[in-house]
Amino acid sequence: MITTDLTPGSPCWLDLGAPDVRAAAGFYGAVFGWEYESMGAGEDFEGGMFKKDGKTVAGLGKLTEEGARSAWMIYYTVTDADATTQAVRSAGGTVRVAPMDLEDWGRMAQFSDPLGGQFAVWQPGKDSGFEMADETGSLSWTELYTSDAAGAKEFYGGVFGWQFSDMELPGGGGAYTMITPAGQPEERMQGGLMELPKENLALANGRPYWHPVFNVDDCDAAVARVTENGGSVQMGPEDAEGVGRLAVCLDPANADFVVLTPAIPG
Repeated sequence: MITTDLTPGSPCWLDLGAPDVRAAAGFYGAVFGWEYESMGAGEDFEGGMFKKDGKTVAGLGKLTEEGARSAWMIYYTVTDADATTQAVRSAGGTVRVAPMDLEDWGRMAQFSDPLGGQFAVWQPGKDSGFEMADETGSLSWTELYTSDAAGAKEFYGGVFGWQFSDMELPGGGGAYTMITPAGQPEERMQGGLMELPKENLALANGRPYWHPVFNVDDCDAAVARVTENGGSVQMGPEDAEGVGRLAVCLDPANADFVVLTPAIPG
């Protein structure tokens, strides 16, 4: 499970690059009940935090990279962003944003894996990341779609030391790989990866991509809010045995995310 305990290699933050910050704030506010808090004043400042019940759950900023698609960026906790950068390079990845300090809040860097899947790391300073996880309206899982599962395991295992375990999908749908931080028990699984043909990765022009999974109380009601507010549904809602009821969604700018109502143990 995702926590806020700063275990190295576990998710600690995520932010959305959106072409229209105000529209994105309105959409996610309607879907998840998030409140948007700007980090500055004035009409020209477009960046801030999403909060749920007074706790920070994610960030939002203006999409400025030319040719980039609107997407969620997931950050993983590291103890040394510079050492991680060297590990990324050694494993065949690319440095998109070199390690940089954000005042005394922490040190961040952004990367691409060898096939182009984008992710980021955060070395905490006085800010450790989000304040809520694995609760309704917050991040509960991270997921990578890739055309090379074996290569992804080799790369991310080398960079983060992640542990992997495979499970067969029902109906001969292939394998789904669960991800656990280094040295942690399996109950600390934080995400998964799945191999798909390149033609099924059209959202990122055939490149791998990570997306967040958000916990909701009622998947179908959340999907209704998505579509009522200009978003769309790629898959679902459907039941996944032992996991819960989920749907893969797109916001109005085509940033992808998943809503999940977890199965009740029993």
